[in-house]
Amino acid sequence: MTPLANPPADPAPSAADAAGDERALNTRRAAILEAVVSEYIGTAEPVGSSHVANARGVQVSSATVRSEMVALEKEGYLVQPHTSAGRIPTDKGYRFFVDHLTTPGVLGPTQRRKVTQFFDQVHGEMETVLERASGLLSELTSYAAVVVGPSHETATIRSVQLVGLAPLTVLLVVVLSDGAVEKRTIDLEAEASDEELATASALLGTHVVGTTLSGPWPAPGSGSTRVDALVAAAHRALESFGGALEADQVFVGGPARLAEAFDAVETVRTVLAILEQQLVVVSLLRDVLDRGLSVAIGTEHGFEPLSSCAVVVAPVRVDGEDRGAVGLLGPTRMDYPHALAAAHVVGERLGQRIGGSAGAGNTDADSDNGGHDGDH
Repeated sequence: MTPLANPPADPAPSAADAAGDERALNTRRAAILEAVVSEYIGTAEPVGSSHVANARGVQVSSATVRSEMVALEKEGYLVQPHTSAGRIPTDKGYRFFVDHLTTPGVLGPTQRRKVTQFFDQVHGEMETVLERASGLLSELTSYAAVVVGPSHETATIRSVQLVGLAPLTVLLVVVLSDGAVEKRTIDLEAEASDEELATASALLGTHVVGTTLSGPWPAPGSGSTRVDALVAAAHRALESFGGALEADQVFVGGPARLAEAFDAVETVRTVLAILEQQLVVVSLLRDVLDRGLSVAIGTEHGFEPLSSCAVVVAPVRVDGEDRGAVGLLGPTRMDYPHALAAAHVVGERLGQRIGGSAGAGNTDADSDNGGHDGDH
């Protein structure tokens, strides 16, 4: 099968190294490695030969398994943490496991229904949807989840309206093509009537709908000094949005679950501190995606403080373009098939929601079974 993810570029191996890897990972050794990784993911305990001998695709004696596990250890796929203990996968072992998954992960029926119900029932502004989606992804996987929404830089204005709040206070409400809603309060020098607000809203709509928040916008006169003053005030408020155009919307769900995922308290503290640094998190996810990866294991992501972590990432695509990302952060013994399936489903459904096409076509999560098309 086509690998789900590719390791970052390393110096080209020599012919001898390549031949050695080929010999080390014949069909039997690959099956043993897969069995060890699967067992360790589930138990977090070093895996002995007796647990592997009867695994699917192995079916050999414990003595043979022990011999093969020694070979895998010499090749750097396994390590023995203590004398007389079983073995655990190295980052290289996890990478082989991810790259050679024989079956893509699939969400179970209960989780598929949870995804469907979430996107059928979640309402409100896009920020609310993104924030709650991070919680959903964490619930599906029991790892910390990160959702990065689209910046407003390329979003166009879908509608604009001026709403009276008080005699001298007006609310500017702007709905963007990415589903976000931006608001600004405007203080007036003179009270505006409902008719003047409606006229100013219509004039604004004529000239700014379809443009971006970066402007500039034409401001032709309406023939009414009071309406023109409202339009000018609205334009100034629109310009104030510009400072936030580059900012990413970042939402973290389930950080408390890290305490259950990691054994070392200090590791939990480090990861929690990093999750609070939004710029670092966004850069990390984007770097993984830019390198063509779905999974970065240990030091592969190049961020030393997270060397004991794995990152699973899926893009949020709108009309064929990447407009955000969803990510999962957990220990290197992460359940990779399940994490990949969950990230894929949630990322796909968020893309549909942001693009306004959540109700189009087949959006039942039963069809979003995490099946990967081989290009990961």
